[in-house]
Amino acid sequence: MRIDLSSDTQTRPSPEMRQAMAAAEVGDEQRGLDPTTSELERRVAKLLGHEAAVLLPSGTMCNEIALRLHLGPAGDELICDATAHPVNFEAGGPAALAGAMVRTLNGEGGVFTAEQLRDAIRPAGDRYAPRSRLVSVEQTTNLGGGRVWPLQAIEDVLAVAREKGLRTHLDGARLMNAVVASGIEPSRFACGFDTAWLDFSKGLGAPMGAVLAGSAELIEQAWRWKQMMGGAMRQSGILAAGCLYALEHNVERLAVDHENARLLADGLSELGGVEIDPAAVQTNIAVFAVEDAPALVDSLAGEVDLMALDGRRVRAVTHLDVSREQVEEAVARIARALG
Repeated sequence: MRIDLSSDTQTRPSPEMRQAMAAAEVGDEQRGLDPTTSELERRVAKLLGHEAAVLLPSGTMCNEIALRLHLGPAGDELICDATAHPVNFEAGGPAALAGAMVRTLNGEGGVFTAEQLRDAIRPAGDRYAPRSRLVSVEQTTNLGGGRVWPLQAIEDVLAVAREKGLRTHLDGARLMNAVVASGIEPSRFACGFDTAWLDFSKGLGAPMGAVLAGSAELIEQAWRWKQMMGGAMRQSGILAAGCLYALEHNVERLAVDHENARLLADGLSELGGVEIDPAAVQTNIAVFAVEDAPALVDSLAGEVDLMALDGRRVRAVTHLDVSREQVEEAVARIARALG
């Protein structure tokens, strides 16, 4: 039995989600005639505390369209953590699609401070430097190990951004993991940002889809970029129905994934040659260190799928297709592979 801990993107729609998708009422979303898509957009906008929202195929497109909304062609700069998704997993999209300079911060587990942000902002009116324009926060942190941005840390960053005239964006790839782990409503995390988005293709279990939210004016502009980038769809209600099912049935169960990640971390911490702090595992991502990460990942191919982050660090992600028993078996297989 192969155990896939490589990413929560590996989740598959359940039979019940497939049934909801098959029964969805659909229409042409580009003409505003798909009622299921419109309902999803309304619900996510309200959930995140914004005026409007638009369904997009992926979270990457949410990020890239947000960059186009906030950054101009006059040397504008994005400020984000060095572990952020646009820096590491979007094929150079900020530069290619938004013409953006990127300034990275070294936060703790992907969480940077308001002071770090303040120090990184370029002096206003300096014609020699890029223009600091946008700050982005990733909730939860991916390469940072699934850390939850504390609400106070977000509010402090937003306060500096407002003071300095920066726009703000929330990458909500795993926002609902943060909500379940913290007990804080999603709107409290998201409403202070100019744009924010929620992903459905990870722990929430939908086959694809993310929803970008913001003001009505920004979302109208986002539709233009959606059209230009090839993200406009037709009978997208089939997709939206899976996302709606996920909101109704798969949010609270994220706590199970968090429990399984801690179980995994506890098991790994008892193995010789493994470095991990179980107390640092807050949601569904566990990052641990071994002597040779690529070698371990290769040796487990076909048995336990993992991701080598660099020469020493390995990422493991729990999700709805991984049970407690599989987590325990994964620890046993990793122990055998380490000898």
